[in-house]
Amino acid sequence: MGNLCGKPSKSDPFSQPGRTVGSAPPPSTAPRATIPKTTTTTTTTQGQNLGGPTTAAGDNRDEARRAAARAAEERAAKASQTKGKLEKDLAKQKAQTRVGTLENVSQEERRRRDVDQTAQAVFYN
Repeated sequence: MGNLCGKPSKSDPFSQPGRTVGSAPPPSTAPRATIPKTTTTTTTTQGQNLGGPTTAAGDNRDEARRAAARAAEERAAKASQTKGKLEKDLAKQKAQTRVGTLENVSQEERRRRDVDQTAQAVFYN
């Protein structure tokens, strides 16, 4: 496909001789930069526990558990607070029991059966 809005290139990429897929790339004329080798040093010191040094190993764990429990209680308290009318309505809908809705459905179903039975009685007589 040609370039619609650009200028035509001065050199044709196919005018140069090509190479096969398995052949090596042509040598570069630019000098390569060499990366100096670094030496690695290893140390055999014992690592430090996160949270800094402690007198007893369980102190930090207990403190972390208390902080996590406190944060969970705060989240639960925020979640239980109602904020507006829409949220109150949604809470009401969630509080409706399935039994209440089933009772309404069963009453409608009984009425339909009664109407059907009366209609059958009228048509057969």
